[in-house]
Amino acid sequence: MTSRAPEFDYVIIGAGAAGAVIASRLSELPDATVALLEAGPADKNANIHRPAGLFRLFDGDLTWNYRTVPQIHADNREMLFLQGRVLGGGSSINGQVFTRGCPEDYDRWAHEEGCPGWSFTDVLPYYRKSENNDLLAGAYHGTDGPQAISTMAPDPLTRVFVQGCQQAGIPYTADFNGASQRGSGFYQTFTRHGRRCSTAVAYLDGARKRANLTIRTNCIAHRILIEHGRAVGVEISHGGHAETLRATREVIVAAGAIGSPRLLLHSGIGPADHLRELGIDVRADLPGVGENLQDHLDVDIVFAVDSGFGFDKLKPSHRMLWAGLQYVLFGTGPVTSTIVEGGAFLSVDSTSPTPDTQFHFLPASGLEPGVPPVPTGSGCTLNTYFLRPKSRGSVRLKSDDPTDEPLIDPAYLADHHDLEMSVKGVKMMRKIMTQPAFEAVGAREHFPGRGVETDDDIAAYVRAHGRTSYHPVGTCRMGTGDLAVVDASLQVRSINSLRVCDTSIMPSLVSSNTNAAAIMIGEKASDLIKESREDIGMSVRYDEDDD
Repeated sequence: MTSRAPEFDYVIIGAGAAGAVIASRLSELPDATVALLEAGPADKNANIHRPAGLFRLFDGDLTWNYRTVPQIHADNREMLFLQGRVLGGGSSINGQVFTRGCPEDYDRWAHEEGCPGWSFTDVLPYYRKSENNDLLAGAYHGTDGPQAISTMAPDPLTRVFVQGCQQAGIPYTADFNGASQRGSGFYQTFTRHGRRCSTAVAYLDGARKRANLTIRTNCIAHRILIEHGRAVGVEISHGGHAETLRATREVIVAAGAIGSPRLLLHSGIGPADHLRELGIDVRADLPGVGENLQDHLDVDIVFAVDSGFGFDKLKPSHRMLWAGLQYVLFGTGPVTSTIVEGGAFLSVDSTSPTPDTQFHFLPASGLEPGVPPVPTGSGCTLNTYFLRPKSRGSVRLKSDDPTDEPLIDPAYLADHHDLEMSVKGVKMMRKIMTQPAFEAVGAREHFPGRGVETDDDIAAYVRAHGRTSYHPVGTCRMGTGDLAVVDASLQVRSINSLRVCDTSIMPSLVSSNTNAAAIMIGEKASDLIKESREDIGMSVRYDEDDD
């Protein structure tokens, strides 16, 4: 006798920055049963929760270790393209930088890209609802939400950076998320009391006690079940065994800008020709699934500084041991730093009405894949990206096997304007790093160094060393027209009871890091889902699997 498939009102696929939010908010409904599925493990790795531990999370089972297809406009390189694969998703492994983008980003969505209800006026209440800020308040900030936002004490070398920015003509700002984004300063962070505050911590730690919420880790979603044009569940594998979970109300896909289109395509939702080529039955011909991929292309420079400055001074084992002991015993010291401490937003193109370029300063060197350390002594790293790239890529399937990695093509630098803006960004970084504030600490360029001087030299450097900023969006874009995948309520076109609710729905990139925007999307999606539900009685159930 075949056992009946487990049944829930809502099945959420992906427990990342958005999915964890939605699971928490929907489980606030006492008569709704919610299942939250995550492909990766629980967030038990200690380095997740130590802010400075983020640079130890690039390898292992906490990420999808994707690589792009060869990038035609970037020396045909296959680039590393990591995505979170753990409870909390990217919010558990990212740089913990709290930025939202500028109001014009969301007004563009609403008024130019066919997304009514998503203007800045519409989304600001959800930003404030999520936020628990330890310093800022007022019209732009919340102080009683679940998501901790903290103001950290920066390293002295980060203070040098902010002084250098001001000397280069970039004024100081105390708030990148206020009335104006423009300026230089210190990033607020997704941390509290010296620990990372991911959405798994902020939203799930309390919600997991609810009897109506089931959290299952190490569950790989293979395809969405569709019957008579309606999503009714999902096929998964767990521990090598195939299972089916049924959804009586909605299936909610929150697997990110790579995982969400991948799952839709394997479910027969996407460009019909592509699906037929792979032998996948077409359930809905939606040509926009997997299209419109956007990402910020990051370019780094590395400077050596006098010994004793920054976090490189901790590289000797005895100093690293002391920093670890200080953290364990007192919860203080270098381990509480996110390392990505300082930043700036400015227009390197004088015609840009809002900042077009962002910078991140790290008072250390050699921490990220492909970015070299200074060979001896101390160093620091500054990176930049053009905020609104024009290049558009895609996510496609390699085969009909759900376990095959997808074909990821960000199409970096396909639009020449992106390259021109990246070159201007590198030139501005050098201007900042050669100001008197940096001269006082003996700053000298290590990478790229001499031989990269002209615009053509810098362009070649960008093509050879540009890398992902881990900000992919847009592959299930919201809006109207043939390439729109979801409408403004995030419902998938042509399929009932199916929504996509993560950064893949962005029609265009926000002008900043994307974690805060993903949380906002989760908050707004939760209200959209609640508004559409019927008021009927439901049973409750809880059975977490954190193995």
